[in-house]
Amino acid sequence: MADIIKLLPDHVANQIAAGEVVQRPASVVKELLENAIDAGATSIKLIIKDGGKSLIQVVDNGIGMSATDARLSFERHATSKIQSAEDLFNLNTKGFRGEALASIAAIARVDLQTKTANEEVGTAIEIEGSEIKSQEVVATPQGTSLAVKHLFFNIPARRNFLKSDAVELRHITDEFHRVALAHPSIAFNYYNNGSELFNLPESNFRQRIVNIFGKKSNEKLVPVNEDTQVVKVSGFICKSEFAKKSRGEQYFFVNNRFIKSHYLHYAVLAAFEGLIKPGTHPGYFLNLEVDPSSIDINIHPTKTEVKFDDEQTLYAILRSTIKHSLGQFNVAPTLDFDHDSNLQTPYEYKNKNAVLPKVTVDSTFNPFAEETKPTTASNSPSASSSSFSSYKKPSPQSWESLYVETPNTEVKSTGFEGVSFESEVSAKSIFDDTEDDLDTSAITFQLKRKYIVTTIKSGMVVIDQGRAHQRVLYEKFLRTVTLNEGLSQQLLFPIQLSFSLAEIDILKDIKDNLTTMGFVFGQINENIVEINGIPPMVAEAEVDTIFDELMADCQQNVGADGFSQADILSKALCKSLAVKTGDVLDKLSQAALVNDLFACTESMVSPFNKPIYVTITENDIDKKFM
Repeated sequence: MADIIKLLPDHVANQIAAGEVVQRPASVVKELLENAIDAGATSIKLIIKDGGKSLIQVVDNGIGMSATDARLSFERHATSKIQSAEDLFNLNTKGFRGEALASIAAIARVDLQTKTANEEVGTAIEIEGSEIKSQEVVATPQGTSLAVKHLFFNIPARRNFLKSDAVELRHITDEFHRVALAHPSIAFNYYNNGSELFNLPESNFRQRIVNIFGKKSNEKLVPVNEDTQVVKVSGFICKSEFAKKSRGEQYFFVNNRFIKSHYLHYAVLAAFEGLIKPGTHPGYFLNLEVDPSSIDINIHPTKTEVKFDDEQTLYAILRSTIKHSLGQFNVAPTLDFDHDSNLQTPYEYKNKNAVLPKVTVDSTFNPFAEETKPTTASNSPSASSSSFSSYKKPSPQSWESLYVETPNTEVKSTGFEGVSFESEVSAKSIFDDTEDDLDTSAITFQLKRKYIVTTIKSGMVVIDQGRAHQRVLYEKFLRTVTLNEGLSQQLLFPIQLSFSLAEIDILKDIKDNLTTMGFVFGQINENIVEINGIPPMVAEAEVDTIFDELMADCQQNVGADGFSQADILSKALCKSLAVKTGDVLDKLSQAALVNDLFACTESMVSPFNKPIYVTITENDIDKKFM
């Protein structure tokens, strides 16, 4: 039998490895930025074109590479980070596998220019699909400039699966944020299609957060600092009132490396328990310094998943540290059982002197003075009661005394005897009361403030009121966007909402569809969005919550397709505006909801593919009595 096992060629092996290391343009950005940091750079430039599909270039002022090192860096498992297997247990660099550049060169066209401080000229190398096209001497400044062009040019299937330029740019920006936050002592510049997106000078950690997420983020931050034998925790958490439904501002850094850890995230949530609404997530920027030998980062090619020796201890320390910061900076109420709030001096009386209270005495008061009684009442039962009164009504001597209140004044009628007060829960109306053309012949009633039960010829229908209203609103919003018939209600005072730069980019993508739905936008600054008008069905108090949920739903799903955006926005708005479980509907609203539901194009399932109603026939009821 002939031998059938053969050693794969290097370029084939590199393409296989590239499938794990390079998933999208953001993966290339992460690897190149980390290589620049390992090279000791103090200034790094990131240049992007067409969402990273046409160009990804990273320029640094690090130590550079010699001609031999530049050629060898594109070989698999060639690295200067580690020398032996023991080095894996004490990693202090970003990279260590030595396969990133080889994987990138296998699926793209790469131009490298590099120079060390001791050399007068540098080296320029051109590689295409793992094949070196040229290597020559070039005049270049100290450091390294690596340009990745036409990513996945030789793997068209992978290239076709990439998202739109806007989505890919958003992923690149996320990776840039993670690296820039982990290294505030390094200056970063970020360019996209010739325009500068970020210019981050060398700064401290707090200033780096403000430079990335805007000036408004400074007021959200609460310092966290704790040093123990196991871990040193430092950084910032966001105040509880700024918690959002989206998870865009949650950052863990372990030894200056961004990681993802659901376990530690739950530790933060446990510290905020009772301070934030269910379903919302607090923001945090936390640095954890641990012994490099106590963690294992060689788990996943992206190196964002790590294993700790003692996760339970980290959980307890992190939770206690955050709770301490929340109490220390008066974000959470402190518990002091020995403190009596009644003994605390109010602020308005803090600088006032004590005043001796004045006592007034009525010199004419005589408790033993006999009260004169009418002679006609001598035989009444009240005549046998005490003939002494504790108060003698003074005779009016001037017109001012007519307005002095006396305790014996009889209570006069206030005119409210015939007023009846509401004792039951008021029913909510989700439709206009002027709708007189509704079919109210069918009997409807509300069950458990969640379902609407109505009769049909064969039995009855039980409808989930929330899902039914979602379907009605969803089709209404889609029809509004398609026909461009959105109505708007102008606001007397514009609403100003604060967003991060990433959320501002999302908002700019969906602005046209939101305008069609009835939202009117004013100025959109760096972090502030002004809203001058809203759809008639949207309450002004709900605008902040609606946009928070919009950002959460659209953060990863907005593409170039206009219909996809309209569908996502319609689902997000109908979920926010639909009636909820516990809302009481009046009879007119129940009938209107039933009629509008069965007038929809698709009345069986909600916009989220969940059943809206169930039918119970007369035979089903008869079987229960057999």
